[in-house]
Amino acid sequence: MEYDGIAILFIAMRPLLEMNMRCKNICVALLLAFLLMPSAFAQDSATTQWQATNHEAVVLYQAGNYDSALAMAKDALALAEKATGPNHPNVALSLNVLADIYRAQGKYALAEPLYKRALAIWEKALGPNHPAVAISLNGLAELYRVQGQYAQAEPLYQRALTIREKALGPNHPEVAGSLNGLAVLYQVQGRYAEAEPLYKRAINIWEKALGPDHLGVASSLNNLALIYRRKNQYAQAEPLYKRSLAIREKALGPNHPDVANSLNNLAEMYSAQGKYAQAEPLYKRALAIWEAALGPDHPDVASSLNNLATLYRATHRIKQAKELETRAARIQAIKR
Repeated sequence: MEYDGIAILFIAMRPLLEMNMRCKNICVALLLAFLLMPSAFAQDSATTQWQATNHEAVVLYQAGNYDSALAMAKDALALAEKATGPNHPNVALSLNVLADIYRAQGKYALAEPLYKRALAIWEKALGPNHPAVAISLNGLAELYRVQGQYAQAEPLYQRALTIREKALGPNHPEVAGSLNGLAVLYQVQGRYAEAEPLYKRAINIWEKALGPDHLGVASSLNNLALIYRRKNQYAQAEPLYKRSLAIREKALGPNHPDVANSLNNLAEMYSAQGKYAQAEPLYKRALAIWEAALGPDHPDVASSLNNLATLYRATHRIKQAKELETRAARIQAIKR
């Protein structure tokens, strides 16, 4: 197949760059590997421009600048379609990046058709069991999971995991990413006994392959801590939350949405123990980060408002709680 050699090259380089940004989202290492690899084939000026534009979109996304990343990703998609036609793997790559950005912004209806189109292109161009196919499968599964469509998400996660294990081996960082995603799906359904060993396996793979301070490690640590918190095992959860937060702050800076996620989860643990004085500043910092990075009407902002409102009610500040709950309800009523 004419695209296969190109695709194998950039897939093979993904572990060098995978997860050097937010783990719940965009699979940009595929893009970065493709952009940074030594050229194995002739490139014209249009391809070079597409690569540069895609790279800029990824850098902006990595910095949490989603609006600018979105504009750049749209430009990259237009360049790819003009240069290669509508059904080239370059187009699929840009579609997947654009879909990931929409998903991160909570624009789910815009993300879904892009994932599906990317998936169809990759399956036709590279075959149904190529690692590139797993990227769109995983993204689409994430999209369904965040909308509570668990029955639709699970087979996609499982297919992506099977593809990666077969193509890349059981201890590849890509496999850890799939394990983490499937574990999150089980966790949100209360299937903790199924989720916990997947998180532990993902942590072990990432630590061995990429080191103890890698963002993939932070993601699974954070998620494993949540299981322990749900089981009221706070002494086991707290050090995992703190380690996850430290990794993310060091790697992403203090104002990244993933840092807000760690802050929020640590605050929830303190709040569950009645340690409201420790929880409140963490909730407020998380809310401020999410509002600045994602905008005032993002679903994560609504969740953060509700969490802080719950704390206010627990500390008898009913008027302040009602104000936050009203704002959260307005955000949650927005059609996505």
